Amino acid sequence: MATNSPNLECRMYESKYPEVDQAVMIQVKSMADSGAYVSLLEYNNIEGMILFSELSRRRIRSISSLIKVGRIEPVMVLRVDKEKGYIDLSKRRVSEEDISACEERYNKSKLVHSIMRHVAETMEIDLEDLYIHVGWPLYRKYGHAFEAFKLVVSDPDSILNSLTREVKEIGPDGKEVTKVAPALSEEVKDALVKNIRRRMTPQPLKIRADIEMKCFQFDGVLHIKEAMRKAEAAGNDDCPVKIKLVAPPAYVLNTQTLDKEQGIAILTKAIAACTEEIERHKGKLAVKEAPRAVSEREDKLLAEQMAKLGRENEEISGDEDSEEEEDTGMGEIDVENSGTGIRE
Repeated sequence: MATNSPNLECRMYESKYPEVDQAVMIQVKSMADSGAYVSLLEYNNIEGMILFSELSRRRIRSISSLIKVGRIEPVMVLRVDKEKGYIDLSKRRVSEEDISACEERYNKSKLVHSIMRHVAETMEIDLEDLYIHVGWPLYRKYGHAFEAFKLVVSDPDSILNSLTREVKEIGPDGKEVTKVAPALSEEVKDALVKNIRRRMTPQPLKIRADIEMKCFQFDGVLHIKEAMRKAEAAGNDDCPVKIKLVAPPAYVLNTQTLDKEQGIAILTKAIAACTEEIERHKGKLAVKEAPRAVSEREDKLLAEQMAKLGRENEEISGDEDSEEEEDTGMGEIDVENSGTGIRE
């Protein structure tokens, strides 16, 4: 006989319904005559309704500009009828603070849920059972299971070994006895820890700054190279600084770090060292984009831009070499027109 696959649907929190005056994350499902039907994403997609009168404090000219099918956003709980399962919601009563707190909580809950669901699916166990014995006790103890999962990354035993479950057994006398056992088998515990570590180990941030640097003195290129060396010397083992030519006079400084503030501080220091050195030789440095954390996408765009410029330089490098030989000593032409000689 085929065994039933385990249940993988479950709400994120212990309460089956949200509290009145709580902000919750919803997705708009469909429109009706008087309002919009939505599903509450944190409560296993139970249905709620936003009346059109609860969309905005202002007069509504166009409903479609305020609410769209598919959109995910925080709203306020007005009424909960647990008997009939009705939940009335409001978009106009949710404040900016409610919105940001709800978004932050939802993003944490969503990550916890994704890890829990993956473990339940791969280990073929019931997701609600995993929440009852692991997820919700951690929510109760740590305020949010996300905070507990963060600690599991470095110290799983002290967080997970304290979790227990009651197991009923038939004793030697034929009577049922209740025993306390670990909440998780070793296999499930290992799978949970492995998933938490994979999803929650901090990823290094890329910090970047964009500058323009010019030096029209004799040997300007050498002065720029020396200023670049000074910038890189401002880095350390945790936060190494790299500076690269994009295309004269544009340069980009990069570092990677787990600590965003430290990364920004180090790049700021690197720019200061670079500025001091180039100004000593009557050059100029202008910050085009201050140090900031950048996304993978921005990083990829920069790499593509540099590769393209590199290809263009190679195509015309034959002409450039002969020009440079004739103009030896004219730093201005080197820096302004040539990408060769400085690029790493």
